[in-house]
Amino acid sequence: MVNIRDLDPHASPLDYYGAELRRLREAAGLNQKELGAIIFCTASLVGQIETARKLPTRDFSDRADAALGTEGVLSRLVGLVLRSQLPTWFQAYAEMEAKASFISTYQSQLVYGLLQTEAYARAVLGVDHQDTVEEVLAARMERQRILRRENPPVLCVVLDEAALHLEIGGAEVMRSQLAHLLSFLDRPWVQIQVLPFRVGQHAGMMGSFTVLRFDNDPDLFYSESYDSGHMTANPQVIRERSLGYARLQAAALSPEDSAALIARVMEERYGQQPGPEERGVA
Repeated sequence: MVNIRDLDPHASPLDYYGAELRRLREAAGLNQKELGAIIFCTASLVGQIETARKLPTRDFSDRADAALGTEGVLSRLVGLVLRSQLPTWFQAYAEMEAKASFISTYQSQLVYGLLQTEAYARAVLGVDHQDTVEEVLAARMERQRILRRENPPVLCVVLDEAALHLEIGGAEVMRSQLAHLLSFLDRPWVQIQVLPFRVGQHAGMMGSFTVLRFDNDPDLFYSESYDSGHMTANPQVIRERSLGYARLQAAALSPEDSAALIARVMEERYGQQPGPEERGVA
């Protein structure tokens, strides 16, 4: 049975997407089963997306656009839908992050969201979003698209060494995450530096923060607490935090030495562990 219910397209981006999918499908003279057969999914999935009961993926949107000849309408809409799954207080920052030309961030405990693997992000997000982890995860992965566009932002990350040792999701997840960080070494627009424990007190002791720079707009400073974000263009704050970030970069290891440390932690802390049958008997 087809899945039909009335939607208010103005209720949310997800409702609007569902209403547009239904309109475009009907305009093409296809029922849900026929469209599903063309894009290799079930009629039930098409119906759930049309009724805003399930989140569309970018892959679904690309295939539906191709099948319906809609010239990328759904692929453009899905970014808005996925961004709407982010916490309300974070959405404004995500929007500005996507527009920035330069992103400078210090992270005290976790890998920056744009550099997280899917497994690492799922483990992080699952702590506070157990019921909606897949939706919030899809939104986080969508944020990372800015690094794959034709003109990506310059991304400078100072990562506290603690983030390398805080085991998120288990050893295998961490090993893959650190290997992912190393994969950025040959990308000239991404610079990753590790702030080693031996530095002691430093300019980031108040916590993680990010400075966004734009081609034609004022710089923005962003920091967050447990359930809220703070963003400001106050020139004095920008001045102070930019100087603080420069000091963090100066205290951190070079990108090459940082990569060596990441590789060492990856092997020594998260390397392949012997199974029970391989361990010696006491």
